[in-house]
Amino acid sequence: MKYLIKNTMNPKSNKLIIASITSSMLMVSCGAPTIVSTPIENIDTIPLKNIVLTEAQLKNWNSADLKTDTIPGMSVNRAYDELLKNKKGETVIVGVIDSGVDIEHEDLDGVIWTNPKEIKNNGKDDDKNGYIDDIHGWNFLGDSENENLEYTRIVKKLKSKYEGKNLASVSAADRNEYQTYITAKAELEEEYQNAIGTKTQYEQIVQQVKPSHKKITEVLGKEDYNQQELLGVKAETPQMQQYIALLSHMFGFLEKGETIPDFIHNLEGGIEYFTEQLNYHLNVDFDGRTIVNDNVDDITDVNYGNNNVMGPNTDKEGIKHGTHVSGIIAAERNNGKGVNGVAKNVQIMAIRAVPNGDEYDKDIALAIRYAVDNGAKVINTSFGKYYSTHPEWVRDAIKYASEKDVLIVNAAGNEGLDLDQKEVYPNDQTDNSTEISDNFITIGALNYEYGSNLVANFSNYGKNNVDAFAPGVKIWATTPSNSYEYLQGTSMAAPAVSGVAALIRSYYPKLKASQVKQILMNSGLSTTATVIVGEDGIKSDKFTELSKSGKMVNLYNALILAEKLSK
Repeated sequence: MKYLIKNTMNPKSNKLIIASITSSMLMVSCGAPTIVSTPIENIDTIPLKNIVLTEAQLKNWNSADLKTDTIPGMSVNRAYDELLKNKKGETVIVGVIDSGVDIEHEDLDGVIWTNPKEIKNNGKDDDKNGYIDDIHGWNFLGDSENENLEYTRIVKKLKSKYEGKNLASVSAADRNEYQTYITAKAELEEEYQNAIGTKTQYEQIVQQVKPSHKKITEVLGKEDYNQQELLGVKAETPQMQQYIALLSHMFGFLEKGETIPDFIHNLEGGIEYFTEQLNYHLNVDFDGRTIVNDNVDDITDVNYGNNNVMGPNTDKEGIKHGTHVSGIIAAERNNGKGVNGVAKNVQIMAIRAVPNGDEYDKDIALAIRYAVDNGAKVINTSFGKYYSTHPEWVRDAIKYASEKDVLIVNAAGNEGLDLDQKEVYPNDQTDNSTEISDNFITIGALNYEYGSNLVANFSNYGKNNVDAFAPGVKIWATTPSNSYEYLQGTSMAAPAVSGVAALIRSYYPKLKASQVKQILMNSGLSTTATVIVGEDGIKSDKFTELSKSGKMVNLYNALILAEKLSK
C-alpha cells in the first residue's frame, strides 16, 4: 500500500556516532575559495510562524530554512545558494520502487535513467541482466493494477486449512500460521464493515450537500462562497433554511482555505476509495495477479513483467504516486517549469512494483536487487504494509543492497502508530529491535507548522524504528500528464530524504551508504518541544523521543557534515 494520504474524509486513509556539529569548512569546486559555513543550531530560540503561508511559500515549504524563514523545511535553497554554488558533482542513479513513473512528464523527462547497455525495443536482453528491453527500468506488475491487501490474501490462502478450527485442534508446527490467519480474518471483517458503513455515510452526505450547494450557487452567482456569505442569503422558504443550515454545518469540517466544492470533491474521493477497497483490497474473490502469470511464492520464478514502467493506464490514479515521488527527488531544477526537485545530478530509475493494494514481497525483493544490479546508489521505498508472508526475501535484498553500498530510504507509514509497538514491512529488523543492516533509513512526516503540530498527525513514529523526520504535508510536485498537485504522506517525506542522500553521494562519492545514513540522522535539526502525535490529537511527546535521531533531516547541515567526514 502506497504511503499517501488521500484527500478523502476518512480519518485513517490508505496507507516512513557523531555528536552535534559545531562548525566546519565546506570547499567549493577546485580552485574556488573556501566557504566557511556554520551549521544551523539552537532552533528552539526561533519564534513560531503564526501567519498563514502564502501560495508561493506553501509550494516550496519543504525547501525553506527554519532559521531564516521559520518554516521547518530542509534548507534546500540555502544549501544551493551558499554551499553548492559553482560546485560540480557526479551523476547518481536513484531507484524509485513505486506505482510507475510518468517518464514523459515535462519536469522529469530530462532526469530519467536510460540503460546504456540496452538497445531500445529490439526484443533482446542486450546487457544479459535478465530483463529484455529494460530501457528505463522494469515493471514487475506487468498489466496488473489492482490488488488485495496482504491480510486479505492470507485469509484467502489459509481459509480452507483453518476455517472452523480452534487452537487446540491445530498442530504445534502450524500454530503461528493459524494465529496469523485468525488475526488477519478479524481485521478483514472489521475493515470490510467499516468500508461499507463509511461509503454509505459519504454517499448520503453527498446526496444532501450537492443540491444544497447548487441552490446557493444559483443565488450567489458563484461556487466559492464563504460561510459569512452563505449566512447572508435570505431564507425565504423552509427548504432554503435547510440548505443554509446544512452547508453552514459542513463549514465546520473544512480545513483552512477549503471551500464547499473542495468538501464535495473530498467526499467523492472517499467514496471512490472505499469502493476500491470493497471491490479489490478487501474482496477475497478478486485475484489481480492472474494476469502477471507468475508464482508469487517462488522467488526463483523471475521471468515475468515488462519494460513499460508507466504501467498499462497512465491516465489513472495509480501512476500519480510514483510520479509525485520522483518529482520530489529530482524534478528538473530551474527549468522554468512546475517545481524544483531536491536533487540535481540525479537520474530516476523507474521500477513499477507497487499496485493499487498491497505489494508482493517477491516483487519488492526483486525490485531492490534490480536497482542495485543496475547502478542505483539510493533506492526510495514509499510503501508498506502490516502483514508479510515472505519478509525474509525482502530482508535478504536489503542486506544485498548493503553489501553493494546502496542506501534505502523508506517511508514510515501513515496510521499514526508507534512502530516500536507495531511491526511494519519492509523493515530492516528481525525482531522489531535489532537491525540487520546499516543502509536502511525510515522517515516520518513533518507538518509545515513549527510548534506543537510539527509532526504530521498521520505519521507513524518510534524511538527505535523511525530514524528521522522530513517534510510530508501538502507537498507540491509532479503528477501525470504535465500536471502538479499537493499530496501528503510519509510517501512524500521519504523522497525528500532520498534527494538529500543523492546530493551527498553526488558531491561526496567516497562516502559509504552507512555513512550517508549517519550524516542524515546526526546532522539534522532537533527541538525540545512537545508535539502532538496520532490522528486523535490526544497523545503528545517530546519530539526527540519520536525517532532514533530525534531530528529533522536538513540538507544544509548534512552537506557540512559530509564535507567534514570526507576529509
